Order: sequence, then structure tokens, then C-alpha cells
Amino acid sequence: MNHDHGAMRMAAGAAQPGQPSIEDHSKHEGHSIKIFQRKFYVSLVLTVPILALSPFIQDIFRFSLRFPHDSLVLLFLSSLIFFYGGLPFLSGAGKELKYRKPGMMTLISLAITVAYAYSLAVTFGLAGEVFFWELATLIDIMLLGHWLEMKSMMGASRALEKLSQLIPDKAHRLRGEEIDEVNTSELQVGDIILVKPGDKIPSDGLVIKGESFVNESMLTGESRPVLKKSGDKVIGGSINEDGSLQVRISGIGMKTYLSKVMELVKTAQAAKSQTQLLADRAASWLTLGAIGVGVITFIAWILVGRDLAFAIERAATVLIIACPHALGLAVPLVVSISTVLSAQNGLLIRNRTAFENSRRITTIIFDKTGTLTTGTFALNKIHVLDKSYDENTILGLAASLEINSEHPIARVIVAEAQQRKVVLIEAVNFLASRGKGVSGQLKGKQYALASPGYLIELGLAVPKNLVGQSATIVYLVDMVELRAVGAVAMSDAVRPESKRAVESLRQSGLAVWMLTGDNEDIAREVAGSLKLDGYFAGVLPDQKQEKIKELQAQGQFVAMVGDGINDAPALAQSNVGIAIGSGTDVAAETADIILVNSNPEDIAALIAFGKATYRKMVQNLIWATGYNIVAIPLAAGVLYSSGILLSPALGAAFMSLSTIVVAINAKSLKVRRNKGRIIS
Repeated sequence: MNHDHGAMRMAAGAAQPGQPSIEDHSKHEGHSIKIFQRKFYVSLVLTVPILALSPFIQDIFRFSLRFPHDSLVLLFLSSLIFFYGGLPFLSGAGKELKYRKPGMMTLISLAITVAYAYSLAVTFGLAGEVFFWELATLIDIMLLGHWLEMKSMMGASRALEKLSQLIPDKAHRLRGEEIDEVNTSELQVGDIILVKPGDKIPSDGLVIKGESFVNESMLTGESRPVLKKSGDKVIGGSINEDGSLQVRISGIGMKTYLSKVMELVKTAQAAKSQTQLLADRAASWLTLGAIGVGVITFIAWILVGRDLAFAIERAATVLIIACPHALGLAVPLVVSISTVLSAQNGLLIRNRTAFENSRRITTIIFDKTGTLTTGTFALNKIHVLDKSYDENTILGLAASLEINSEHPIARVIVAEAQQRKVVLIEAVNFLASRGKGVSGQLKGKQYALASPGYLIELGLAVPKNLVGQSATIVYLVDMVELRAVGAVAMSDAVRPESKRAVESLRQSGLAVWMLTGDNEDIAREVAGSLKLDGYFAGVLPDQKQEKIKELQAQGQFVAMVGDGINDAPALAQSNVGIAIGSGTDVAAETADIILVNSNPEDIAALIAFGKATYRKMVQNLIWATGYNIVAIPLAAGVLYSSGILLSPALGAAFMSLSTIVVAINAKSLKVRRNKGRIIS
């Protein structure tokens, strides 16, 4: 698919001068892979005559291929491989030494240089055997290993690049009654666009007209299409499925959700966690240690009376087999893959160390409003206080008064009445009193919907059975007879998924607490319904941080889950800060991890995925270091007396195999789903 460059820059967020886009970076990586691929094939072709001309190979397979100056032909072909196939390693070693950080390139270069220089000397008269065939096969295997390694890394980068390709080239911009097809890069904030069925939404915006299901699976991991109607936000790159939508553009370029996600992914991939820093240090020490062991091996074999050729071969094999490729790849590849997988499934990682530390969480604290609850009122009970009325009559009278009000409580009552299909009555002489309630005549009779305070002001007592209720209650008062005939109770409804999330977390052995600014009664009821381990009630936003500190002082490793705004101090104080309820706003600067779908159930998935990621890192580190612990002594020749000896080429093969095993293990990291929800 060809993409307009402006649209691509807009999607990738690479409009800043001098900053390469993801597409540019991927092209560069692809070019590097092709270079290694081409060098491998050319070197492989050159290796065939080198093997045929090598005396050692001829002796093994009992054939002879001799002609005048055959040794010089062998030298010429081997020189081509050394300088052509070995150039990436030689130049890489130069850069490592320039910055005084010897690594795997230094080891490879040292091994092939020793083999080439010694064989060159033998060709021109030094006593011994040439290592040209070992040199050629070593370079072949190293090129192959690098090629496969880069392809593995490229796979993770391409997954990120696919995100940028979600943005369409064109958009249908509305100008009055006219529809203009324009490049996506030309869109401005405030433009109104038409998104037809089957079209990709070109940028973030707000639906102003129409209704349709939108597929956001590639962006948020939500497998089911989401219904979008007037007033709902839509994300650039999602797919409009069945109806036409008119959308007002709210974000372009780096302000779009997709660009923010890609920037977060790039930042997280580039950031080094404590585990990765440990692997880097281990690789550095291994490089220095291998050089030391190689020198000791060479000296030891000379001292025990072996010839120069044998001593060089052992030292070269040690240097080859000790290359910390697998160790250097162990963590970065897992980081790259896990970060992209997380982003594709609605888990945005800002802090790699915090993500890896999620496995250590012992206590999770949830903010209540908008996190464990929906953040909006819902009618949960109608109390009949006068037996001459029933629930629907009370609801109908209350809704008939409230239909004229814009208060959130009014909207809840009216919505419930409409859902129950209760017939409403036109109110006469409607009056709204701030903090007290509303009143009006309904069928000639004066009624009021009063707050508890106004009820007392009218000289009426709050019914005993409703004292201490955790819900918000308004009372329907017959103003003629001055008595309360009914009451409507509302509360911030607990999300159904919150119960499943808490149950899952507690089954995993985690303590689950709640922080809320609500009163004790409301907090106790919510905590009881969710079976929480504890709660803090009446806590102001600036006090939440202190509650986190209290639990940390008790030795708890605390994760705080909040909306990323008024919970900012608590998110920053916690060991792992998780922003939920952010929706398309991924700029929660104080959170370590952002849950795009705002679903508490994803907390358990996050912890499980964090554990799986850390497990892959540890497995790779164990394999990489364990392999070297076993292989280096064998390469040095400690079991030579038992007939076990590794040749340089075989050592290179084992080293490359180790790298491939690490890459395959990292690639096996997956995000599994069950009924649309992330489970690991």
C-alpha cells in the first residue's frame, strides 16, 4: 500500500526537523538486513572453493586438488571473505574501541583477525596450518546469525510501523453541502469530515452526527466493535463499520492518540530497565573475561608443548564461542516485542522498570469514582413511603418535575422513567431551587422533589429506614398535605467488570484496597459489595499520597490505579502507577502504565503479562550465560584428553544457535484473550 508522505508523517509524529520517522527507521533497518543477507550469500559462494582448496578438508575427505599457486588462490578467496564478509564486524569493533566499550563485535573481529593473520603468515613460510576454511565458515555463520537476529528485531519494529499505516491517505472534508476529497495531512482542528461505512477514520475527533459501530481492535485491543454516536470520541485509524458519521477533528499530528501511542512505544523500547542494564553489564564483563581466557588459553597450550597453530586455534575458538550475542539480545528483543504487544492490546507502558516490577505487587489500591464505579449516577431503588402510591407513580411524578432540569440527578430519573416507559405529566409553575430541589403543579396538585436538607427545612423528618443510607436520596413531597410520599435513591454504580477484576486479583494473592473522597457509608457499601480487603474513606486528593506511604511503610509493594488527574500524587508515590479511565487521553504523565480500555479487569492481565515478560527475560539470560559457562571451557580444550574438542567453526555454529534460541523464545511471548478480554 502506498501512503501519502504527509499523512505518514502526521501518523508517525515525525514532522520535527532532523527526527527520522518510524517509516525511515524501518527502511534503514531493512537496508541493513539486506546488506547482511547479500554478504552472507556472497561469502557462502566463496566458501565452497575455499573448502575444496583447504588441505585439511582434502585430508578428511581423501581427495586432492593441487595446482601451481593454489595456496595463493586460497589466500585471495579468503581475503575476499575477510574484507567483504568480515567488514561489518571489523567496523563495529572500531566503533566499540573508539568509545572504550569492547563488546561482541570486538570479540568477533579479534577471532577472525587472528585466524586470518596467522594463516597469511603460514602461506608465506611460517610453520603451521592455515585456518582459511575455519575463517570462511566462521564469517558465514556470524553473518547468518546477525541476519536472523536483525530479522527478529525487525519483526517487532514492523508491528509498530503497521500502526502508522492505519491512517488513510485521503479524507472527505465537508464544506457546507460540498464534500471535498483532501489529503489527510491537510486536515486542521475543527474541520468536519464525513466517514463513510468501511472507511478508516483519518484523525481523532468528536462525532457530531450519525451513529455507527467502529472497530478499534488494532488500536485498543477491544475485539468487539464499539457503538459511536453524537458526542462520542473516535480515534484516528479505527474503522467505521456500518453507518455514516460526521466527525469534527479534535487532534492532528502529534496530538492524535495514535501518534502518542507510537511515541510511548518508541520511548519504552528505547528505555533500559534494571534487567536490561544488568544484561548489558554482564555482556561487557563477558567480553573482557573472554579476551582474558583466550590469552590464558593460548599461553597455557604453548607452555604444555603444543604447537603455535593449535594454541591459536584454541584461543580463537574461545573468543568466537564467548561472543555475547545471545546475552546482548536476551532482554532487548523481549522488551521490543512486549512493548508492541502491550500497545496493540491497550496496555501502554511508559516506565519499563515499573512494568517489570508489576510481578512484585502485593497490594493494589483503586480510586473509586470512575475506576471501580462508572463515575455516573444510576437509580438503584425507589422507596414507597405512602401506600397509596406505587413505584412507577412515584417515578413518573419525579421525572415529570425533573424533565425541565439539567441536573445530573434529573437526567438519571428521567432516563429511568423513559426506560420503564412511564407516562410523564406536563408540570405547571415549575421552579428549581439551588441545593434544595424542584417543584411544580402536576394535574393541579403541587409536588416537590426535595433534598434531605430541604425536607428538614419543610419541617419533615427523614424516614428512619433511610437514615445513614450510602446512596444519594431525593424525596417526593406532597406540598398540599406536606408529607413525603416516596423517595428515589441513586448511587455511582459499581462496574460489573470491577467485581470480576477484584475477585481475580484476590485469587492471585493480592490485597485490594480502595481510596475515595466519599463518606464512610458509601465507601463501606462499595467495599462490601466488591469484597475488598480494606478502604480509606473521606480522603482528599492531596491526602491520597499519604495513604500510599502508610502501606509502603508496612513493607507493601503498592500499585495505585486512578484516573491520572486528581490521583497524580498517589500515582507518582506508588511503586507502580496505573492510569485507568483515561480513554483516548494517553498523556497521564505521572502514570507508569496506561490502560486504554479503562477496564479494571486488565489490571490482572497487566500483572500476568508483566510476569510473562520478566520470565522470558530470565529464561534468555539463564540460557545465554549458562551456554557460555559450559561452552568456554570446552572451547579452551579442558576435555581435550577425553577426545572432546570444539573447532572454531563448530564454536561459531553453537554461538549462533544460542542466539537463535534466545530470539525464538522471545518471539513466543504472546497476549492471550478470552471472550474479548486480555488474560495474559
